[in-house]
Amino acid sequence: MDTLIRYENGIYAFDAGYVRPLLAAIHLIVENGRAAIVDTGNNESLGAVERALAALDLAPECVDYVILTHIHLDHAGGAGAMMRAFPNARLVVHPRGARHMADPAKLVAGATAVYGAAEVRRLYGEVLPIDAGRIVEAAHELRLDLAGRELLCLDTPGHARHHICIVDCKSGGIFTGDTFGLSYRELDTDGRQFIFPTTTPVQFDPQAMHASLDLLMSYRPTAMYLTHYSQVVDVAAKAAELHRLIDAHLDIARREKDSGPDRHSRMRAMLAHLLVDEAKAFGCQLPPAEILEIFATDLELNAQGLGVWLDAQN
Repeated sequence: MDTLIRYENGIYAFDAGYVRPLLAAIHLIVENGRAAIVDTGNNESLGAVERALAALDLAPECVDYVILTHIHLDHAGGAGAMMRAFPNARLVVHPRGARHMADPAKLVAGATAVYGAAEVRRLYGEVLPIDAGRIVEAAHELRLDLAGRELLCLDTPGHARHHICIVDCKSGGIFTGDTFGLSYRELDTDGRQFIFPTTTPVQFDPQAMHASLDLLMSYRPTAMYLTHYSQVVDVAAKAAELHRLIDAHLDIARREKDSGPDRHSRMRAMLAHLLVDEAKAFGCQLPPAEILEIFATDLELNAQGLGVWLDAQN
């Protein structure tokens, strides 16, 4: 899916081609003939990036930044390939993630622990290392200059301790990675967008996630640009929904904390019921089975993340 979505203020989105259409978006910010890429999909996403640049009459040399919201491999797996393809680019990543992009062995091992070795090979191939001299560590409130356009990096833990969000000071939009949850376009209803949190292992921290949402909202954003999947508006209402649904996830986890060996399956089933009930209340007309299929991986990971969080409380 190579459709280039053209938003205002030189912001573009297109499909990463990761797993299925409309699962992961890559964003471009373009200013005066210079470009920043936000999140990378996997190695196979490079072709989509090159085609998007060509559609905008931008050469590979015009890419100044490859920005990673965090180093989970659906966001960062293609970074090494892109840094090889874009010779003038610098990689921008949270300080906690920088060493793992220079030497991705531990990053791959962590993904293998969640998905299994065969699935990691299938999804990501070889995760390529990046020259440490080309890596910029994005400390909190680091400001990037994209041809005179200021991009402000914010430390936003909760989903992961290595997560940043990027405030585009020109448009007022924020590129949120996974901090502002999931909003798949298949569930759009009457021009409105459904939102659901992600509690992925192994660093889910609900208190930090609530605080990060409040931090983002303090910038009065005009729109959020999610990796899963692109622009959402009416952000104040969606932030309130995310706060409520994070707490609903915690309620499920607490109810099932002593469920023994069935804890994970019981939490996953309850999360599935929560998702379907929320989608129905939103007005989504998709059959429940289709909603559950769209969110299948997310429900599994959310349950895993809640399990890790519960274990950490003990």
